[in-house]
Amino acid sequence: MEIRSASREETEALGREIACSLSPGTVIAFFGDLGAGKTTLIQGIAAGLGVKEPITSPTFTIVNEYHSGRLPLFHFDLYRLSDEEELYEIGWEDYLNRNGVCAVEWSERAPTFFSDCVRISMMRGETEQERVVIIEGGGKEFEHFGH
Repeated sequence: MEIRSASREETEALGREIACSLSPGTVIAFFGDLGAGKTTLIQGIAAGLGVKEPITSPTFTIVNEYHSGRLPLFHFDLYRLSDEEELYEIGWEDYLNRNGVCAVEWSERAPTFFSDCVRISMMRGETEQERVVIIEGGGKEFEHFGH
């Protein structure tokens, strides 16, 4: 499904809406260029989960953990990964077993890990603020967004 967001605020609101459908163990793979709005959407998801801490992209640490919401949020940024195997080295499988939500930016860097999960592709729209968000996978609980 394709959703258009006209502003940062709308992108964050979409994230809050998505958070309502998340359950323990959900993996969301984000795809899109730099500046496409991935972190903004994740900030909305975190707010929807009730996370109290500010959400920043974990570009240098690879993963940031947030435990103050209704589910733990594990925010990954794979931009600096040199190969997929590094995901094992940082304990990917342990994160999958911690009953939280894994939100993974730059999933393109480890494509074999993200074939069976919620996939969110983001791109710039026709204006500076507009974003096009394409949500795939996730089953029936994700079919109502943007309606």
